[in-house]
Amino acid sequence: MKRNVRVLHKYFSLIVSVQLLLWTISGIFFAFNKIELIRGEGYLVNQDASVSFENPEFEIRSSDSVIILKRLDKTVFMIQNDDDVSYLDSKGENIPKLNFRESQEIVRSVTSLNPVAVTEINEDYAGSEYRGRRLPLYKISSFDKDGKEINVYLNPFSGKVEAIRTLSWRVWDFLWGLHIIDWKERDNINNIFLQVFSLLALVSSITCLLYTSDAADEGLGVDLGGRRI
Repeated sequence: MKRNVRVLHKYFSLIVSVQLLLWTISGIFFAFNKIELIRGEGYLVNQDASVSFENPEFEIRSSDSVIILKRLDKTVFMIQNDDDVSYLDSKGENIPKLNFRESQEIVRSVTSLNPVAVTEINEDYAGSEYRGRRLPLYKISSFDKDGKEINVYLNPFSGKVEAIRTLSWRVWDFLWGLHIIDWKERDNINNIFLQVFSLLALVSSITCLLYTSDAADEGLGVDLGGRRI
């Protein structure tokens, strides 16, 4: 029985040791890096968020969720009902998307970054930098004062900055995928691999305690790096 416990602990430890190392490395990175800086919030600048407008000339249903936004010199009404979203002006007319020049102007006004190029994104893919955001988006390639490349993702209708992605965020995202053992989408914390390795780590810990307890009861020396205690 005791030999079986030692053998079981040995092989379970070998199986989970690599993942335990990844959990430790990623956990240290998460603990020593502020999530606000990882998200690029340090690049946002204080701005006047006040919005002045007259009463809208269209009906707003009680079931609608209404957000009033400022887009350059325009007021935008974001009307959301279930999965349907509309962007209207004060007269209830659909507003057009920003052009590329206007999107760069917004980035200059709301961040400390220098935009250099704009790409429109209409398709999502697993593990993307902008996952979870409503499409379409504008990807504005920008540089900070140190010459680091930063991607800003902008809603082309509201002008709202949806995400800022830096090298630190990409490292964080990669380690998060390793941490939850979801290397592709990096969002599923209920995947089978995480569940299996969590149980294996638990079994390994329990067998280690049993093995150590048996060794102590029998007065056996435990070999730790060539030293016996």
